[in-house]
Amino acid sequence: MFEKLSYLGLQEYWWAIIALLGGILVFMLFVQGGQTLLHRLGKNETEVKMLVNSLGRKWDLTFTTLVVFGGASFASFPLFYSTSFGGAYWVWMIILFAFIIQAVSYEYRSKLNNFLGKKTYDAFLFINGLVATIFLGTAVATFFTGSFFHINSMHHSFWDTSWGGLGLALDFARYATYVNLSLGLAVFFLSRTLASMYFINNIDDKVVAERSHQAIIKNAIPFLVFFLFFLFNVIFMKGFNYDPKTMVVNLESFKYWHNLMDMPVVFILLLLGIVLVLWGIFRGYFFFEKCGRKAIWFTGLGTVITVFSLFLTIGYNHTSFYPSVTSLQSSLSIQNASSSKYTLIAMSYVSLMIPFVLAYIWYAWSAMNKKRITRKEMEEDPHTY
Repeated sequence: MFEKLSYLGLQEYWWAIIALLGGILVFMLFVQGGQTLLHRLGKNETEVKMLVNSLGRKWDLTFTTLVVFGGASFASFPLFYSTSFGGAYWVWMIILFAFIIQAVSYEYRSKLNNFLGKKTYDAFLFINGLVATIFLGTAVATFFTGSFFHINSMHHSFWDTSWGGLGLALDFARYATYVNLSLGLAVFFLSRTLASMYFINNIDDKVVAERSHQAIIKNAIPFLVFFLFFLFNVIFMKGFNYDPKTMVVNLESFKYWHNLMDMPVVFILLLLGIVLVLWGIFRGYFFFEKCGRKAIWFTGLGTVITVFSLFLTIGYNHTSFYPSVTSLQSSLSIQNASSSKYTLIAMSYVSLMIPFVLAYIWYAWSAMNKKRITRKEMEEDPHTY
């Protein structure tokens, strides 16, 4: 079946898979967003415990999705993986460390004789929620704005900065830094918006639900501001186009807007995703009493579709998805960064298992959500986070 696809067709297939995984990952970051709201929505030990256990039953899904996203990137586009992870090592190490302290916190937060105390582990959860969302969003923004690296004829990559990738978020002399951070902050506030909706859906408590209801609009407004700032800049900025025959890279004005016009299906998906996100926020806040519990499914689905379409915009239509601003011809595309055709074919057969994995995740999610979390359960059940 996959043998009949062209090499480019296989490359596009795997970029679509990575785009889908990226969308699912951003949705699952509601766990991180919820961790930054623990002591804003919970005012006593029981309320915080409800929030922690609500997130604790899902936190590993976020980490698993991140690992699968990284694994798929490594297997299908190894030159991108080695360039990004090898050069922007401080960015990825900080993200990895943030997820390590998250896992430790859920494991030991409620253990007997916990010498660090719950407040310390709650602080770790907050750090994970803050760092993971902002750094991941900022890293993805560089797919549009570019990074500082060059690649030699032996496919060895070298970064033209000693910051280990941190300059992409901390070099405030560059306007692109503000564009990068705007997406990072948009992801941060989106994760908190999704978390507020998730708590309403998963916790059966009027007090927590009302606080979560108010948190929706408080986080949705800054999310929209930062996301629109990012989207406005992306539409009007120069993009990294390449000639599919010569592979020569050049800057093209309004490149990403041209991509959306050249790929109307992707443009429609982007609009659909944004509309679903806004509709979920609208329903979750203004129709809280009637249908607040269902809001997360609209905004969650909209998040996946929006991120999916943004990834397609930077990967398709002869676009360098990992551009270099210091060595234009070193920019990476799905054509010059991918594995061999035979590797992609073999991996494509493995990818047929993805629907079964997603079905299992949905089954496990539904099973865990059959019974909503209550105060009584937290007070009586000794096996909690």
